[in-house]
Amino acid sequence: MKIKKPSLLVQIFSGMVLGVVVGYFWKDAAINLHILSDIFMRLIKMIIAPLVFSVLVVGIAKVGDFKSVGRIGIKTLLYFTTAAIIALLLGLFLVDIFEPGKTMLIALPDAADAAHLEPAKGFDAKTFIEHLIPSSIADAMAKNEILPIVIFALFFGVAAASIGKKGKEVVSFFDAVSHIMFKVTNYVMAFAPLGVFGAIAAVVAKQGIGVLTGYVYLISEFYLGLLTFVFVVLFGICMAFKIKFFSLLAHIKEPILLAFSTASSEAAMPKTIESLEKYGCSNRIVSFVLPLGYSFNLDGSMLYMTFATVFIAQAYNIPMSVTDQITMLLILLITSKGMAGIPRASLVVIAGMLDYFHIPAAGLLLLLGIDQVLDMGRAATNVVGNAVATAVISKWEGELHTHKIDPDIDELKLD
Repeated sequence: MKIKKPSLLVQIFSGMVLGVVVGYFWKDAAINLHILSDIFMRLIKMIIAPLVFSVLVVGIAKVGDFKSVGRIGIKTLLYFTTAAIIALLLGLFLVDIFEPGKTMLIALPDAADAAHLEPAKGFDAKTFIEHLIPSSIADAMAKNEILPIVIFALFFGVAAASIGKKGKEVVSFFDAVSHIMFKVTNYVMAFAPLGVFGAIAAVVAKQGIGVLTGYVYLISEFYLGLLTFVFVVLFGICMAFKIKFFSLLAHIKEPILLAFSTASSEAAMPKTIESLEKYGCSNRIVSFVLPLGYSFNLDGSMLYMTFATVFIAQAYNIPMSVTDQITMLLILLITSKGMAGIPRASLVVIAGMLDYFHIPAAGLLLLLGIDQVLDMGRAATNVVGNAVATAVISKWEGELHTHKIDPDIDELKLD
């Protein structure tokens, strides 16, 4: 009798559990296992640029013209902005209600303690535009800067669609490239359980098992916020658009767990694209909306930034008025855009907020010890948020057809 191979979901979860055990009992050996995580993340980064560019070109070419692209783009950005505002407000509401910072009771730190934390610069329109429009597409691809790739692919895809037969040949080529990249993605995903194992083992070995249980009140309140956003806000949005929310979650369960265990929504992006198409989202919508979401729709990170900034102010007993908090919300709405791909981008943006409101930047040290745990939740929420966004835009455009049967799900999905 042939033994059925465990699903990727089971393998990843097993890697997480084994990582905790090895990291706790064999610290000296586990401390260096981060190399497995590094290899996996490099493999993921290796495929992102060609995958994103090929699926975008094909998706935009199928849209066909600037009028259609503009219509879908406006709907997408409208959704992203609305979701971002809700996430920011939810983080603000929870931190004001539960006041987790007031449980810390700490003194103002010495400025030298945070000398290694570089404050973020304020919003600079010139820098943002320079980051938005690539001076070299090769350079943007080399750095895996998704937003510049999106801009170039937008022009390339529309141009390919506009020149007729020769353009169709190019689009067919990139369609073949995208399918090849999906196959490459499957090969890379086979390494995911080892990458997850190495990441968890190294974190537990370095910071101790306490990293999973310390700061219990802060962690629990933050995760309450994430769960509220997912199962109240996103569920409500899906209900409004008559999208089967739990069916969608079932299809993206592997990308969610992958993002959670690696603390990287970027790692889950290729698998998310594949899962959403299996769910029934239009290929052209997935190709257009999802890459944009990684620059403009990081819901978990948005919630975290308001939550963390006010938490640090509370920890130092520094009051923030309603006006201050509204100002912070508006600044974060702008400065958070395009932060995808920047290491610990949320912390960098928060550092800028602390500096703006004259809160000690050393307060970030309160979060560094558990940032990995918090980042795991942020990354998973980002995946769910972008999946819902893609499903909503697909439904809005009349291109959501959830009638396909997924072999891992035992029911037929029909709208």
